[in-house]
Amino acid sequence: MAILNRITLALASSLSISAMAAEFSFDRPGSGFGTGITPVGQLAWEQGLPSATYTETRVDGAKAKTVTLNGDMLLRTGLTSSMELQLGWQGPAWTQTKYRGVKDDDSGLGDVSIGIKKAIDLKDDKLSMAILAKALIATGNEGFSEEDDIYSIGTSLAYQYNDLVNTGITMDYAVQDGHWSVTAIPTIGYKIAGNLSGFSEFVYSKTESKNYEYGLGSGLIYAVNERTQLDGSVGVDLNGRDRSYKAGFGISYLF
Repeated sequence: MAILNRITLALASSLSISAMAAEFSFDRPGSGFGTGITPVGQLAWEQGLPSATYTETRVDGAKAKTVTLNGDMLLRTGLTSSMELQLGWQGPAWTQTKYRGVKDDDSGLGDVSIGIKKAIDLKDDKLSMAILAKALIATGNEGFSEEDDIYSIGTSLAYQYNDLVNTGITMDYAVQDGHWSVTAIPTIGYKIAGNLSGFSEFVYSKTESKNYEYGLGSGLIYAVNERTQLDGSVGVDLNGRDRSYKAGFGISYLF
């Protein structure tokens, strides 16, 4: 899932639900994933409302502008106290491209994914870790799919510096059609006031036979109550000549 399908590591500690599920945290928003595990017998539903991307590129000397909206979704449920099952869907999507005065609209359904996340006990009150093994299955419609399946394994490490600030990093290794890629996402999270928190992240990615890719992201998270979270985030790609921006709103609920 994109910038807008998952929470950064920095929020894994600061957004714990309560004593009933002290290790739980939502995986929205951000490009990484949290170290928290969904309690056994409960279901976490994390929904984009929607996620959006905007890109500008030049084709034969003319500017092409593309806007894409999609309602990405992630379902998580606990298998054991330290392991959970994740089912994701990039959801229904709509895209519009403007090129040389002509608009082209299209819509379709995105890919699905399945993953297993395992928490690693580091026996440290401030330091937490998790491993996520995931397969993205390219079942989406043409133009809304990755076209080839993606298999990945990622690690997340979060450190609660104090009551106001936490830091973390996600490392993700993936293979698609025989080509390997690595993504590193260092993050900082901070409490703003009351139930409002924020985060900032740097995204670095390298794929075989391709140039390095860089991006920045930031967002706000509001804990409505012990089971409900609202979020909003923005991001920008820093590599290449093309302009690319990301944004999204989301809601997460623990049943």
